[in-house]
Amino acid sequence: MARIRTPNLGEQLGTLGEFIASQRRAAELSLRQLAEQTGVSNPYLSQIERGLRRPSAEVLQQLAKALRISAEQLYVQAGILNPDDGQVRSVELAILGDPVLSERQKQSLLDVYQSFRTVAENVHDTAAPEPAPLIEEPGLDTTIIEGD
Repeated sequence: MARIRTPNLGEQLGTLGEFIASQRRAAELSLRQLAEQTGVSNPYLSQIERGLRRPSAEVLQQLAKALRISAEQLYVQAGILNPDDGQVRSVELAILGDPVLSERQKQSLLDVYQSFRTVAENVHDTAAPEPAPLIEEPGLDTTIIEGD
């Protein structure tokens, strides 16, 4: 089976799979044992480790629990979370941890949130600074006198 690669996503999946495999080996678990503990099939887990499949947030949570690592680590490895922005991470983690939302709904919310942040950052970077407000102090005359 040929490995399907898109420039960024393929690299992220390969890195994620390699990370999961290394964590599994560090935990001294076989592929079969990890599959049993997470409730996913052995072939599916193998495909994740080889970078052929992109696991859902729920599967990542199950893997994190079985490997005894934080789900956040796996989300960062999967490219779901930005490791540099704690405020953003808390919003993203809340979305990913919501048990009521479907995977598609979670991904849609994350996409919308990220697009709003991108627009807001671009507007903030290009906006002209606002003029300082006129502060009137008691006892000072603010009358403008025009010259001769």
